[in-house]
Amino acid sequence: MKTQLPGRAARPVVATARAALVPVLACAVALGGLCAWTASGAAGRPAAIEVEDPRVLLPFGTDDTAAFFRLRNDGDVDDELVGVEAPTAGRAMLSRTVVENGAGSMRMVPSAPVPAGGTLEMSPHGLDVMVSSPPRLRLGDRLPLTLHFRESGPVKVEAVVVRPGSRP
Repeated sequence: MKTQLPGRAARPVVATARAALVPVLACAVALGGLCAWTASGAAGRPAAIEVEDPRVLLPFGTDDTAAFFRLRNDGDVDDELVGVEAPTAGRAMLSRTVVENGAGSMRMVPSAPVPAGGTLEMSPHGLDVMVSSPPRLRLGDRLPLTLHFRESGPVKVEAVVVRPGSRP
């Protein structure tokens, strides 16, 4: 039987610990750097959309109508409104009023940017949401809508029915 000296059994353990030390220290330094970067605010904040003043115009009879919002992005990352759903209506689409040769027309748009730290103001004279086949609406009713954003995901709102030309 061979007898092992006490120092020989410890050598593989010490060698393994030394080999693991370098990657563990590298991870600790990287993690510390990322924590410092985030804590200083340099990492930024994700897009954070607030929907203000949601309203929909009172339709005449069974006509289509339009909805408007003020979209505020309090984040440090641009976002984009990429779609709208109106569960109680036929369809909802982003549209823009365009005036050419003195005549206004409506064009569907695939999306609308909401800049970081900025606001997107929708209006009857620019960008809006066209709502087709709305349910029977009266002044003060609320129409549920879901706004879909590229970065922020879906946001549910209820637009208040107002008279055309009225101010919120």
